[in-house]
Amino acid sequence: MDYNPFAPEVKANPYPYYTHLRHQSPVFQVKDAGFWAVSRYDDVLYVLKNPQLFSSTILLAALLGDLNPVPEAANLIASDPPVHSRLRKLANRAFTPRMISALEPRLREITTDLLSAVASRGEFDLVHDLSTPLPVIAIAEMLGVEAADRADFKRWSDDIVHAANGIIGEERELAKKSVTEFRTYFEEVIEARRAAPRNDLISALVKAEEEEQMLTSGEILSLATLLLIAGNETTTNLIGNAMLALLEHPDVLARIKKDPALIPQAIEEVLRYDGPVHGIFRQATQDVELAGTTIPSGALVFPLFASADRDENKFPNPDHFDITRKTEGHIAFGFGIHFCLGAPLARLEAKIALQEMLGRFHHLTLKAEGFTRIDSFFLRGLKTMPLTFDIIATA
Repeated sequence: MDYNPFAPEVKANPYPYYTHLRHQSPVFQVKDAGFWAVSRYDDVLYVLKNPQLFSSTILLAALLGDLNPVPEAANLIASDPPVHSRLRKLANRAFTPRMISALEPRLREITTDLLSAVASRGEFDLVHDLSTPLPVIAIAEMLGVEAADRADFKRWSDDIVHAANGIIGEERELAKKSVTEFRTYFEEVIEARRAAPRNDLISALVKAEEEEQMLTSGEILSLATLLLIAGNETTTNLIGNAMLALLEHPDVLARIKKDPALIPQAIEEVLRYDGPVHGIFRQATQDVELAGTTIPSGALVFPLFASADRDENKFPNPDHFDITRKTEGHIAFGFGIHFCLGAPLARLEAKIALQEMLGRFHHLTLKAEGFTRIDSFFLRGLKTMPLTFDIIATA
């Protein structure tokens, strides 16, 4: 069984290939793709725990190339200590649990508005009508994007994410245009917040400082880029993957509808079972021996989060969707210093989306044409998911 991450059959269902890698080639050189795939839980954790051996600085260059909006600035996701330590500490001051918790009423309002807009139709596309606009609106409001600019904001997000999937030709030229527009827009927003702060994340980042070392405009712009990509795409994929898992396991869906308090633990199992991000690049800083294989210095390394979370040595019967299992230790959001800053927000948005959708719409059913998937080797999510519902519960 050959593992080619770009093959359609692998993108459609990579899990049998991950199992084969774990059993036969836990550290596997994907020659056509130019990287080494790491598939076992303990080995993936080793990569993530040792930034001195596996650097993150290559990440944005590997994914975006010349489409990185702020190539000159340090980026939270693509930096190593001590630079990363400083950025993370400052970002944490602005991105606090209290701030996330305070967003819940507004997130619920956005969700109910989106569902109300489709309630009379008896059908909707989960991705188009809910899981895409919810995080777009949420992140846009957090960053202080005006309502009139949200369509542009979504377009920039889509184009930059597509760039990470290796688009070429005319689409890449459009993406370059979006990157320029994105940078210009947020440079103006940052300067405006320096002059007149508001109650938004950009203003909080402008004010964040440590030992008189303020974040530069470039660093704030880099964080905005990260939120634009990860904040939108991760949540969209998580909500879609969650709904698909529930529809494929009707007994679990019925149990959750009867007891909505189970939704948070169901989300954790979705993250383990079919997470929104399947891996992220690192670069070996020296020759490293891992699982009996030598990874050469300078090589791109791809720790497979989604394979690690299906490792039977960590999670018994890993291919079984079980919302009662102990999911502690899953790495769907990464691990260690690069654990996803926005994980609490993604969890909250997914929880609210499922609560409101399952509470309002009964007999949710996938339409005959079925769902389609996004075309990505490192992101796992749905492009379309047309659903019908028979009964609308009173809100």
